[in-house]
Formats: sequence, C-alpha cells, structure tokens
Amino acid sequence: MLHKTVRALEQQGCGVRIIGLRAESSKLLDLISACEVLPVSAKSDTGLLASIGELSWSVLKNIFGMLAFVGESTIALMRLIVQPRRIRWRTIFHNLQTAGFEALPIVGLLSFLMGVVIAYQGADQLQRIGANIYIADLVGLTMLRELSPLLTAIIVAGRSGSAYAAQIGTMKVTEEIDALRTVGIVPQELLVLPKILALVIALPLLTVYADMSGVLGGMIMAGSKLDVSFTVFIDRLGNAVSLSSFLTGIVKAPVFAVIIALVGCFQGFQVGGSADSVGRQTTSSVVQSIFLVILADALFSVVFNWLKI
Repeated sequence: MLHKTVRALEQQGCGVRIIGLRAESSKLLDLISACEVLPVSAKSDTGLLASIGELSWSVLKNIFGMLAFVGESTIALMRLIVQPRRIRWRTIFHNLQTAGFEALPIVGLLSFLMGVVIAYQGADQLQRIGANIYIADLVGLTMLRELSPLLTAIIVAGRSGSAYAAQIGTMKVTEEIDALRTVGIVPQELLVLPKILALVIALPLLTVYADMSGVLGGMIMAGSKLDVSFTVFIDRLGNAVSLSSFLTGIVKAPVFAVIIALVGCFQGFQVGGSADSVGRQTTSSVVQSIFLVILADALFSVVFNWLKI
C-alpha cells in the first residue's frame, strides 16, 4: 500500500521522500519496487471461432489428462497385483462402509418409490385391456434391466463421487498430496485405488438391493391398484424376468463404479490453490460422472441389443 501510494504521488508530479523506516522495512520496500508488476491490459473480446477453439482445446486437455490419470491408476493397480501386501485393506473397508453401507437408506427409499411410480403409471393402462398380471413384467424388467443400476449409479455419483472430489481437492489445497509424494507414498495407491475397489464391490450389491426395493414397491402398488396378490406377482415375476435380464443390470454396475470413482478422483486432483476451485471441480465431477454413466448405459443397450440379450 505504501509503494502504491508513493507511485501514485510520483505520477502526479510530486516529490516523495520516506524517512524513519527501519532497515529491514526499507529493504522490503526496495524489493517490492524492483519486482513491480505492470498492470495487465484488459483482455480483448475474442471472436466466435476463437471461443470455440479455446473451448475445444480445454476439452481436449481434459480428455488427455483423464487418459493419463487412468494410465497412472492402471500402473498402480498392476503394482498392487504384483505386490498384494501393498493393498490398504483398512482404507478399502472404510470406503466400502461410506460408499456402500451408508448409502442403503437413500438407495432403498428412492428405488422403492420408483417401483411405486412405475406400477402406478402402468396400472391404468394395463387395466384397460385386462392385462393386470403383466404389471409384474413391467416392474420387473424395467427395474432389473435399466432403472435400478442407473438410479443407483446416479445416487452414488452425487453422494460418493462428489465426496471423493472434495476430499482429494481439499488435500490438494492443503498440500497434503505433495507431502505424501515427499514421504514416498504414491497418491493413487492411497487415495484412488481403495475408492475404486470399494465402489466396484459396493455398487453391484447396492444394485441388487435397489432391485428388491423397486420390486417391493411395485408389488405393493399392484396389490392396491390391480388386486394382484403378492403370491401371484412373485410367480409371474419368476416367469417374466430371466436370469440374463437380472445379470444384465448387475454387469453394468462395476463399469459405472469405475467411471464414478475415476472421474471423482481425477477432478479432485485438478483442484487449484483455492477453496473456490474445490467447489467447481466437485460440481464438474458430479456432472461428468452422471453424463458418462448415462452414455455407458446407452452403449450397453446397443451392445445387448446387438447380442440379442
């Protein structure tokens, strides 16, 4: 502030002389004067093509950074496979509890309500043509093949994926990750791989739990709206839903888990040096995770259709 005041007075033509400063203060003022940064000129407005180019380059950098991060994580995983003693089981179990067990209430509640909604919306249509029993087909196939894995992945992306980004981002701001590297600990082994392994275990189990909750919700609504008893519903469900349909939803879950964990951790490592950056990257992790999960689900549908599954 003193330096800026002196500069402003000198630019106005005034002679300025500072007296009474201590020696260390005078040296500090000289250092500031020597390292003075000229004001940056206002950024000129860029054209449409330049804006598109900047956006495209930013997207490409993000993609290449993500690929490099996946490669580093893969190398760390190979190292763990070769040396199993390096696996941090306590960290894996902790992440399994936070991402899996603690997510049971919200996953069960939303899946149950989704089953109720599907049965409620389909009841009127099936009742018009006297096909009440086919409510089991509608609820079973919809929940087991598509909605349960997708809904569970979206919930976990918003709940756990954002937590991963915020945790690693905060560690990046407080320089804890640099401290880990200094003491010889690979950040991927401590912060990334335990989260991926825990989520790969937890998400299929949560999907099965969501299947049961959704079918239970549809069963209750079918009994109240269509007078389809639980026994009849379960009997029809066993005929309508094959083992391949059930496994179709389960197979998606580990892929969704890897996407969510990788994106969340990657965005955490992209945090800059401010708390504001933590919020931005956390938001980006949720948006990108949900987008990639839905994209992967669409690709699964195309592949399963091509394979006649």
